[in-house]
Amino acid sequence: MPFFRLDEMKRHHLNPHLSSGEGPVIEGQYMYFRINIKRAGTGSEMHYHPNELMAFPITGKINCVVGKDRQIVPPGTFVHVPSCARHSFRATEDGEVQYLYIKDRTWTLIGSAADESLPDEAPSATQVAKALKAGKWPGKEKEPQKSQAIIEGLGRCFYPMLESLDAPPASTHCEQWVEGTNLAFGLIESPPGHERASEASAHEVFIYVIQGALDAEVDGEKKRAVPGDLIHAPKNKPCRWQVAGKGNARYAIVGSTAKLEAEIESNGAADNWRG
Repeated sequence: MPFFRLDEMKRHHLNPHLSSGEGPVIEGQYMYFRINIKRAGTGSEMHYHPNELMAFPITGKINCVVGKDRQIVPPGTFVHVPSCARHSFRATEDGEVQYLYIKDRTWTLIGSAADESLPDEAPSATQVAKALKAGKWPGKEKEPQKSQAIIEGLGRCFYPMLESLDAPPASTHCEQWVEGTNLAFGLIESPPGHERASEASAHEVFIYVIQGALDAEVDGEKKRAVPGDLIHAPKNKPCRWQVAGKGNARYAIVGSTAKLEAEIESNGAADNWRG
């Protein structure tokens, strides 16, 4: 199914031992896409995971740590968390935060505390829930000396793209991109009528509409996507979208990289996050 309405989907609380975050999850071929929702003043403990993470606030602000750097991240600022980087995302005290949350599927959606070693195999949310119910901490016993969390040398991980998501539209088509090892994130602004089309998508992509509307078609299915809608275009499937109506459109797009695709096609994706 290529079209989703995230605020109508079931919320999942996947890491209760590490985070208050909950939200819907869509599992693609190469990546996971979700909206992560955290109540005011709550969030995650310091943790890490082998897969790359990209985040973009939609409402509220994140009190965010990546490596040694801490920033208050508002809507319009993109956050890149490299593989195994120590990080924490907490909603500020003044309100709930909702942010786009994308991970590659070389690992599951479950992380490890910054002061413990990674398990031998990627755990599922179901395994974590069973371990907690049995009174056990997920994974191995803590061995801080064996933690693989990276704190130093991560470079700049915060990328301001807009002052706010209500900022005036660009005067013409405008794209801002950050390409990681496994994932690429873009914030796109387009005028009425602007169109993108491909007979076979070069990569898997997810498109989240922030403002305006897109008339989209994926593998023969059509929909007018409005703010809050998500479009999923698998790799090698025909897809197109065009800015609908008289106003500009603003949307986020995330795609798999050739490196990620080659790795998963060679080694397989992490097991289903539900387990």
